[in-house]
Amino acid sequence: MQYAILCYNDEDVVWSWSQEEDKAVMDRLAVVGERLTKAGKLGTSLRLLPTTAATTLRKTQEPPLVIDGPFAETKEQLLGFYIIDCKSLDEAIETSRELARANMGGSYEIRPVAQLDAGNIGA
Repeated sequence: MQYAILCYNDEDVVWSWSQEEDKAVMDRLAVVGERLTKAGKLGTSLRLLPTTAATTLRKTQEPPLVIDGPFAETKEQLLGFYIIDCKSLDEAIETSRELARANMGGSYEIRPVAQLDAGNIGA
């Protein structure tokens, strides 16, 4: 089963880290990523740019409204994600714990992933 591990944190805090602080966190996360890669469990992992670079398409009207920013009503923002292949939810939780030990603050949302056939994607 594949799981998405969504990484949330306060982006004002994360983007204010010094280069040294950011590198230290990325180095610790890389150790986890290398272990997952060697085990054949790591899929895509991406770090998202700040929400100030986001654009949102809202389907509340026709045609849909395109607006700057994510407009998420939350104190933490989605800053990145991992796609991992695990035998169970327990294994995905343990991987999230390992990521949490490598990165200060925030939270990790673990969600099963369904593979979509590119020819059958709905609106």
